[in-house]
Amino acid sequence: MWLRIAGLCGIVAPLVALSFITLAISNSLSWFRWTENALSDLGHQGIAGTTVATLFNSGLIIGSLLGMMFAAGLMQILRKRILGFAGTFVFALAIISLFAIGVFPETAGRIHFYVSVAFFALFPISLFFIGASLIKENSERTLGFSTILFGMFAAVSVFPLIVLPLKDVAVHELLATLSGSAWAIVFGVKMCRQSILK
Repeated sequence: MWLRIAGLCGIVAPLVALSFITLAISNSLSWFRWTENALSDLGHQGIAGTTVATLFNSGLIIGSLLGMMFAAGLMQILRKRILGFAGTFVFALAIISLFAIGVFPETAGRIHFYVSVAFFALFPISLFFIGASLIKENSERTLGFSTILFGMFAAVSVFPLIVLPLKDVAVHELLATLSGSAWAIVFGVKMCRQSILK
């Protein structure tokens, strides 16, 4: 039962976060531009307004709380595997960073930059470890390879932001977020069915 609850959280968490982000964007069509803004601009009260900022930041906070439940389920499944344990630990740190993005929006100053970088760096790393752990299990090799691919896509999506002064930050952030969301939903479904590592 616990794994099913954790799996459900893995499915619901990205859907909640993305729904709130979508609502925030739909209320910001007058100024938000994918080619000029970062998603975090939606959480800035001075730029987006109180309603939009509350929507965006609340979505990240609620999504990350559900994500922690999902991380706890992952920890239970992978706790006996060194790579799996390391991956779920890093994943939990990524989720904590996501929570911090909502708690410390751009108006909070430099800390917002640090927690944002932490999230987008830690998340792909966690998938690499989790995927490598799953590949060792014959019954989960497909899921392991797909997990690594999701991690690679997320990493490639945000890597250009580190080396190039790009303006379309939101596009890269969204691609990485969608990749992570898809992985969480796929993994969450398997947990709900209790068909993972049996």
